[in-house]
Amino acid sequence: MKSLYVRLSVVFLVLIVAMTIVIGWSSIRSANRFVDETEQKLNMDLAASLAADFQPFLIDSIDTEAIQKQIEYFIGINPKIDIYLLGNTGMIKALFVPSGREPIMRAMDTEPLDRFLRGDKYPIWGQDPLSETGMKPFSVAPLEIMGEQGCYLYIVLGSDQFDTTSAMIQDSYILKSLVLNVGLVLLFTMVVGLILFGVITKRIQKIVDGVQSFGRGDYSNRIQLTGADEIASLARTVDTMADTIEDNIKRLESTDSLRRELVANISHDLRSPLSSVRGHLETILMKADDLTREQILSYVETGLAGTDRLNRLVEALFELSKLDANQVTLNPEPFSVGDLIQDVVHQFQPKAKSAGVELVFSLEEDPSLAFGDIGLVERALTNLVENAIKYTPKGGQVRVESKWGPGSVELKIADSGRGISDTDLPFIFDRFYQVDKSRNPISGGTGLGLAITKKIIELHNSTLSVSSKLNVGTSFSFLLPVSSPVVGNAY
Repeated sequence: MKSLYVRLSVVFLVLIVAMTIVIGWSSIRSANRFVDETEQKLNMDLAASLAADFQPFLIDSIDTEAIQKQIEYFIGINPKIDIYLLGNTGMIKALFVPSGREPIMRAMDTEPLDRFLRGDKYPIWGQDPLSETGMKPFSVAPLEIMGEQGCYLYIVLGSDQFDTTSAMIQDSYILKSLVLNVGLVLLFTMVVGLILFGVITKRIQKIVDGVQSFGRGDYSNRIQLTGADEIASLARTVDTMADTIEDNIKRLESTDSLRRELVANISHDLRSPLSSVRGHLETILMKADDLTREQILSYVETGLAGTDRLNRLVEALFELSKLDANQVTLNPEPFSVGDLIQDVVHQFQPKAKSAGVELVFSLEEDPSLAFGDIGLVERALTNLVENAIKYTPKGGQVRVESKWGPGSVELKIADSGRGISDTDLPFIFDRFYQVDKSRNPISGGTGLGLAITKKIIELHNSTLSVSSKLNVGTSFSFLLPVSSPVVGNAY
């Protein structure tokens, strides 16, 4: 009974049996009503005909012998009738019953008889004096019995051999055919229903098997049911959910791997300058008497450079943690894009010149101002320009541009560097990812700059886009909303 198929089958079979009983009962009841109505209509004038023949034998007394002779003729023609002479109150004065049985009741309800005489709709059932509860079709006619007006000649249609339904079915070919046909239809319905339930539950079981297989760790398993019904739609939904879960698992595995790599990389980045600083300090302590002033200053400068690198790394981690925790609040205001770009370019000119990289900017003139947090936008530009210079070889160019559009301004940083491969490109914004795996303190980084920049741009409800081609270059761009225009040139 735990199986859905068994439960559905049991419920279906119970309904079929109940339906069979109801249909059988309804069919037999309808057949009975039809037989009664037909017999009553066919014999509606029977009582009136007999009343005319019986009346002469009822003037002074009830001449039962003469009446019996008349009845014997009619009984020979129609053996299914019982004849009663009733007073005007329904009291039985005489009866002529072929079976010889004595009536159970001595008085009858005359209301159905009066309805018959008024011509009410057939069939009309009257009491059967031979039965306490049985009601039968009848024929009735008014009669005068020994001077008593309003009496009835009451004829019950249908004798004892037709009282039971089983006897009626045995004697009726139509009812036999009806019962047989209903049985065949219900049997066919039952067989087809069980087959259909098997097909439906089999498809549901396939979904259950697929989900259980997925739960056991087989993430590649899919149900793949065809069709346009709800079960197929459920299977497709489960498959889609499985795809999403599998993608999330892969993403979590990748993130975990990158996290471990980041921990290892940061540990390396922290250990290397710390070791350098410690080594130089120990050298100064151990050889202070033997070192010249210039040598001591050299060791101190090298140690300071290491502490600067440590400071930048810690600041980057702290900044990213605040961005992740939504602890950074925007302070948007109108600002000049041209002025901001020129400031950033001038800031990095010495570094670009030292690296042999040409750093230029191109500003599209527009009287409008951008709207955003100028400090965070400057931080994003600084990261992008610094990265571009770092990954552009000597003799290359880094270009910072602004382009105005309807309601927004686009800022673009493009370089002629070595580019990013298609393999690395989808992951460059991941905070734990580095294209340069060498951990070179000069050419490499912590892998946090682009993650920080992406977060800053997203805080401004914008998107940091990237396009790159190996040995050609890389370009980053994002949009900022435009504030109200000002009079004159913003640059």
